[in-house]
Amino acid sequence: MEKIDPWTLQGAVDYQGLLDEFGMEPMQAYSVTHDDLRYIRRGVVFGHRDFGRIANAMKGGKPYAMMTGLMPSGKFHFGHKMVADEIIWFQEHGADVFICAADLESYTMRDVPLAAARETAVKEYLENYLALGLAPKNVNFWFQTDYRTEYYRLRDMFAKKVTFNELKAIYGELSPGKIFSALTQAADILHPQLPELGGPRPVVVPVGADQDPHIRLTRDIASRFEAEFHFIPPSATFHKFMEGLQGGKMSSSDSKSYIALTDTPDEAAKKIMGAKTGGRATVEEQKKKGGVPEECMIYAMYLYHLIDDDLALSDIYHECKKGALLCGEDKKRCAEMVARFLEEHQKRKAKASAKAEKLAGR
Repeated sequence: MEKIDPWTLQGAVDYQGLLDEFGMEPMQAYSVTHDDLRYIRRGVVFGHRDFGRIANAMKGGKPYAMMTGLMPSGKFHFGHKMVADEIIWFQEHGADVFICAADLESYTMRDVPLAAARETAVKEYLENYLALGLAPKNVNFWFQTDYRTEYYRLRDMFAKKVTFNELKAIYGELSPGKIFSALTQAADILHPQLPELGGPRPVVVPVGADQDPHIRLTRDIASRFEAEFHFIPPSATFHKFMEGLQGGKMSSSDSKSYIALTDTPDEAAKKIMGAKTGGRATVEEQKKKGGVPEECMIYAMYLYHLIDDDLALSDIYHECKKGALLCGEDKKRCAEMVARFLEEHQKRKAKASAKAEKLAGR
């Protein structure tokens, strides 16, 4: 049974159903630049809300911002890398970057001590963001527990124009922690438009489909406070979830389901060699019937992260489909690619430590 909300992900996700049920727009109609993000080109970013504002700002060189949050509750892995790649792409195309470390939500919803959440935010997330290519020059980074007065004032004002029944309709079963989280996230998303931070401008929030309830609520709140703050309702892009190495959900609580960017090359290679594939029961059957790359976690690694050349990716896909590519040799190739990536990335991460500390104000 499918269940998807900001705190729960169960079952297979029907992305077309999400487009139809919640009024998201398909992303496939957009070609933003000559060097579109591969997630957009390949349909991984499958939907959006109001992305036209962002596309126009990009093409016209007009001010806009990209806002994202990170949940500091575990290892930074390849599932998180997808969001980092999106952040960096928007920055490279003119966005001011706002990054929230949700230490308070981590504490209230996942029982992570605040000090541990802060350490994870810096060592696991900021260092990896910088190593992947984030430039610190126009980044506004904050912890939910330690920020500016205007932000907290805005969050508290939102309670005036949101009802309990409305929140229940959006989120289902409520708790004080969920209510607090919802209003705080609305403040995270909208505060880049406050006068102290540059005033009204388009803001895009790249998220997984599970975060759409927050986006819908925040867009409604923006409209209700338009007279006071002239907020522009935020835009959003929605990406598909990368499955875990064994299939199913990729979860920070299951180290076998992901490759962390701090895993050693040997650790990563072992996980790759044990990953689920779309292969047949025997070599003979695979040569005869071909593999199923759509069900292969090795192909998913290529699709999401390891191969940027669309033609090269297409070649692998068709070699698998016709049975010319066998799972054992494919896993070895993938393990080598991941090992090379991790070796170079971890060198950059080590050099990013001081910059991450500075960005976090520590």
